[in-house]
Amino acid sequence: MNPKPAHAALEPIKFLLGTWRSISAHGKFAERVAPFVYCEQLEFTTCGQPMLNYTSTSWHAVDKYPMHMETGFMRIIPNTNNVNLFLAHNFGLTTIEEGFVAETSLKLKSTSVSRSPNVKTPKVLGIERNLTLLDDGKLQLVLYMSTNEVPEMTQHLAVIYEKVIE
Repeated sequence: MNPKPAHAALEPIKFLLGTWRSISAHGKFAERVAPFVYCEQLEFTTCGQPMLNYTSTSWHAVDKYPMHMETGFMRIIPNTNNVNLFLAHNFGLTTIEEGFVAETSLKLKSTSVSRSPNVKTPKVLGIERNLTLLDDGKLQLVLYMSTNEVPEMTQHLAVIYEKVIE
């Protein structure tokens, strides 16, 4: 398949295009699990439409086994800075996140969280995702989450990525 150029509406989020690999990734899950380190790769690609295709894959930093995957689409509303992120997670969760991009910072907050009825607890209630292109060209993610066990938004992930493929 021949790649198509990025749609003009993607200009505000075009800085995300490419493959990003973590150089520092730390997580915590409230009081349930000890803080952990992991590895992650993000891929933002385009097929010429006013949206990005998105995939995230994470694995254990030492033992290299898979941990989490999410895949979906990031859509920008043409002629605005408004962004929607539609995701399916490998543990039976789907989310819709809405927000905006300003300069090289993207702030998203879940407006819909759905889950399969047989998914293990805790139940995710909400997600806030902040992606920022740093001055040194690295990408930073800070992700907050609320659950039925810890209903206030609590930092779950903090990651720094470097671009490995344009």
